[in-house]
Amino acid sequence: MAIGDGSSNGNQQSAQKEIRDETTPLLPLKVKEDGFHEFNGASFSGAVFNLSTTIVGAGIMALPASIKMLGIIPGILMIIIVALLTEASIDMLVRCSHQGKITSYGWLMGEVFGQWGRIALQASVIINNVGVLIVYMIIIGDVLSGTTSAGIHHRGILEGWFGAHLWNSRPIVLLATALLVFAPLVSFKRLDSLRYTSALSVALAVVFVVITAGIAIIKLFNGTVAMPKLFPELDGLNSIWNLFTAVPVLVTAYICHYNVHSIDNELEDRTQIKPIVRTSLVLCSSVYIATSFFAYLLFGEGTLDDVLANFDANLGIPFSSVFDDIVRVSYAAHVMLVFPIVFFALRLNLDGLLFPTSRHISHDNKRFAIITITLLAVIYLAAILIPSIWDAFQFTGATAAVLIGFIFPAMVILRDSYGIATKRDKVLAVTMIVLAVLSNSVALYSDAMNIFRKKEVA
Repeated sequence: MAIGDGSSNGNQQSAQKEIRDETTPLLPLKVKEDGFHEFNGASFSGAVFNLSTTIVGAGIMALPASIKMLGIIPGILMIIIVALLTEASIDMLVRCSHQGKITSYGWLMGEVFGQWGRIALQASVIINNVGVLIVYMIIIGDVLSGTTSAGIHHRGILEGWFGAHLWNSRPIVLLATALLVFAPLVSFKRLDSLRYTSALSVALAVVFVVITAGIAIIKLFNGTVAMPKLFPELDGLNSIWNLFTAVPVLVTAYICHYNVHSIDNELEDRTQIKPIVRTSLVLCSSVYIATSFFAYLLFGEGTLDDVLANFDANLGIPFSSVFDDIVRVSYAAHVMLVFPIVFFALRLNLDGLLFPTSRHISHDNKRFAIITITLLAVIYLAAILIPSIWDAFQFTGATAAVLIGFIFPAMVILRDSYGIATKRDKVLAVTMIVLAVLSNSVALYSDAMNIFRKKEVA
């Protein structure tokens, strides 16, 4: 569109809305430019890998502990149920967006609930994603440089290989990771540019599953694995309340809604988004179920909240230390490759919140660079200065994740601004809101009580 072409005010407003859509493709689709085909749309496989990488993050390591708490049968059923609810909530967003020709989650919330709806969504994404990325960086620091907990020092991989030195200390290792790995990957302006790193990230998650399953099967044949419990052990009201603490872990394990529109926008055929979502959810659910089952089978009641910490000891098989290192290295690399996918949505939503009337961030390299560098610096400093944010993450991240993944999509379909909601949609939406509010309220209450009990004991 040429500037100063005499178009009407209505057309200018329409163009401004299109430019400010915070999750449109960061670069316009170009079919031909001087005979060069730059970007003709994201592929099906590339979109599946990007969405799957958005889903499979740090939550995979907390799922075995959730299975330990719930029991194998209820735990696996919960993983499947949350996956089905996730598909339903994404379908609500996609159908409403396509009907209204809307290309972002924030724009949809703004159209349905006004400015405050858009702000609520953007703030939730920022809170959720900042918390997730800080946790990712802390995990990388723990794996590579080690950590000290309750007076016990757990050596990191680099410390175990080379001994303790300044160059492999936590601040230096995380700084090198931020500069050499994160900075180049978060500089891409199109999500599809990350399709190869996303494919590698999913492959690394599968490596973790294969190794865990292999070790568990070997120990099973050797008779050194105890029979895991199929159902939870309930010995009072407190044990029932504690079951709900697994809910935030299961919910956050599937949150990918903030990147669905970005992936959808880059597709050559936007009708592919539904099979892409289904394929990603099937793939990720398979990884989650296999990880949870075999890790719990392997470590039993000794399964820790972060199962990666279980790979810091003798596994009872030949070359145990080698497998420990392979698992930890592959998972650290997996988290590094997930980081830019989550960062992509964080940057877009922060820019949309701070500069709602400015031109799109893709057209302003200075603003793009400043926001990117500032976010990386804040996340790095938080990971260095905060020894553990798991308790805080349970309160902020889990709450924001529930809003993004279930409550906001349900509210959109209940408002039905586009006249597409069926009776089944509305019943499902009400069910989602009720389940989300009740389960997370109980989970937050239980988490708070556990924290107070720990302080009293201390």
